[in-house]
Amino acid sequence: MPAYDGSRSLYTAGELPFKSMDFVVKLGRREIEYTVTIRYAARANLCHLQQFINGQQRDSPHDAIQALDVVMRESPSLNYVTVSRSFFSKQFGTGNIGEGLEFWRGYYQSLRPTQMGLSLNIDTCSTSFYKSIPVVQFVDEFLRVTNPMQPFSDRDRLKIKKALRGVRVETTHQQGKRSIYKITGITSVPLAQLSFSCNDGPQLTVVQYFEQRYKYRLQYTAWPCLQSGKDSKPIYLPMEVCEIIEGQKYPRKLSDPQVASILKATCKRPQERENNIIQMVGRNNYSADRLAQAFRITVANHMVEVQARVLPPPVLKYHESGREKTVAPSVGKWNMINKKMVNGRTVDRWTCLSFSRMVHHDVVRICYDLVHMCKSIGMDFNATPVIEVQSASPNNIEAALRNVHINAPNLQLLIVILPEISGHYGKIKKLCETELDIVSQCINPKSPKNKQYFENVALKINVKVGGCNTLLEMPKGIPFVPDAPTIIFGADVTHPVAGEDSSASIAAVVASMDWPEITTYKALVSAQEHRQEIIQNLFWTTTDPEKGTAVNGGMIRELLLSFYKKTGQKPKRIIFYRDGVSEGQFSHVLLYEMDAIRKACASMEQGYLPPVTFVVVQKRHHTRLFPDHRRRDLTDRSGNILPGTVVDTDVCHPSEFDFYLCSHAGIQGTSRPTHYHVLYDENHFSADALQMLTNNLCYTYACCTRSISVVPPAYYAHLAASRARYYDEQAEGADGASVASGGPAAFRQLPQVKDKVKEVMFFC
Repeated sequence: MPAYDGSRSLYTAGELPFKSMDFVVKLGRREIEYTVTIRYAARANLCHLQQFINGQQRDSPHDAIQALDVVMRESPSLNYVTVSRSFFSKQFGTGNIGEGLEFWRGYYQSLRPTQMGLSLNIDTCSTSFYKSIPVVQFVDEFLRVTNPMQPFSDRDRLKIKKALRGVRVETTHQQGKRSIYKITGITSVPLAQLSFSCNDGPQLTVVQYFEQRYKYRLQYTAWPCLQSGKDSKPIYLPMEVCEIIEGQKYPRKLSDPQVASILKATCKRPQERENNIIQMVGRNNYSADRLAQAFRITVANHMVEVQARVLPPPVLKYHESGREKTVAPSVGKWNMINKKMVNGRTVDRWTCLSFSRMVHHDVVRICYDLVHMCKSIGMDFNATPVIEVQSASPNNIEAALRNVHINAPNLQLLIVILPEISGHYGKIKKLCETELDIVSQCINPKSPKNKQYFENVALKINVKVGGCNTLLEMPKGIPFVPDAPTIIFGADVTHPVAGEDSSASIAAVVASMDWPEITTYKALVSAQEHRQEIIQNLFWTTTDPEKGTAVNGGMIRELLLSFYKKTGQKPKRIIFYRDGVSEGQFSHVLLYEMDAIRKACASMEQGYLPPVTFVVVQKRHHTRLFPDHRRRDLTDRSGNILPGTVVDTDVCHPSEFDFYLCSHAGIQGTSRPTHYHVLYDENHFSADALQMLTNNLCYTYACCTRSISVVPPAYYAHLAASRARYYDEQAEGADGASVASGGPAAFRQLPQVKDKVKEVMFFC
């Protein structure tokens, strides 16, 4: 029996009785004839796979692993809807999420080489699908149509065009015959105005054509028509005669309420998720699969048990003036009671601008409570704003911000109460950070204004004005780092949401600016080619057109220079946490980005080559660690594994340096450990030292009194890249915007973050 990968490759357990043979097949209602050639290509060497698993060779035998993975995916791909490495079916469960969409439950499956041998990684998952409903009903739900006789606005037409482009529909106006089409667009005019020439005869409207040809009277004539085929020869499909075919994934970004609906419905406690996975494995009955049997593959019906350790939490230091000068976090969290920030900054010049519907008294009260909180935990905060608290309409955001900038020069902080309607945050941040050079703190009017909320906002404000909230106790808190000046980088690339085929990708690099404390960071951002994962602007060299001399630049070099200015020392060690890289990109990213780091260092001083440790940070994986649920001492209150749980054997790479670390306490659902994979290590970290450093850094995140799930420099880079996405999206049509080219698609350069903002942790 062969296993087919759905593309160009076919795998068999033994040799076929021929080297090459042509087969003629007929497909479709018209029985179109195709010739399929099966030709011997290669033999996958399973001996190399065994040697790789045993750690006897470092090169991964991708061909053998891929062949066996295809074998394990053959049966589910025939029975379920396949989306990347996951399988979905309505029989696993569905739920409505609004706007013509629903979620389907399913499972992720991947065959992975580990220290135990080949492991089948299974996890439950959910994703969004189009409902199998008439297109008219989809439009009703998606646009919330109140009057079907009213024509579409240009905005609504564009929204529907984006939502339905690429969707397969079948027609319903002919009894006993259903034709399938792929939507390529929608018409710019309503159905009533749409006409064409039928067989070189007189012009007919689509409405007339359907009435004469099919005796079908169209009702939604004010709506545009779906379009299929080529633009030069379009096929017009009235919406009311089309139905969306079942099993099509929705490829675009979901709204916040839709995401919340999926999370609410699919968020499972650890024990429930574990049981669901076991049931899924039992339902699939892998060992009874005929193809698996042909390849002599057997799958255990229980999860593997692995050895884990729980790292102790670090001791955190606070200011000497507080009643509690140190704290030992308990189960990944602590609080600010009786504590003062290590470096609480002074804020003399501030004001507040409200775009909310709140009455003036409530806005003033929020400001008072926030200032009181800032002062109570260690900041020196002027109780009186430099200009009176003001309110403005969300329609006048730019004018209101510019007015504040004029009337309150040298402002240290602007508190902004956001409008109740979402969608304005990005515009505010872009104006403040790239034009007005104002450090801002936004307040969500819908958030509960309790003590915890104000405490978290106060922590953000302090680092945004250059302060520091807490430190790790030295030297135990940061192993290895205090011995020599060390800079820790975090880097990430965020890509446009699905369905956006032209927007730039955004790269962000942050670096620690203090040593040995490692608490404050500076961020730089840069746009690059669409979906380019390798960071392009780490280092560059050009020639001065006037002097003819070499000019060096790039994000790594700029951050190294900033570190030198702040500390008076060049780093003697570099630790680089790189987020967002898949396994298939490891070698390319390492090769290019390590070279850029090397060149940036060498550009500062001849022979300057500090040792580098390059660690990839992976959060989007499907490895889950479940505790022994009978042992309450091994779980937190949510039933998850304890913060500090680390696994570096069994399910890890057969020969490389990697580990799974759960550094945070679960709040809801099942905790996902972060996978750290060391691609290059010139600092010669021991596993214990790097795990302890990474875990302890997770307690230094500035914005809350909890340990977080991803090492802060990597998470800060993600936040900075996400912030810069607002700069890009808001820059459409901006005066003076430049367009850079050099790749398959041009991209708009990001506006520069202003100097005062750039020097602080504005991205928090």
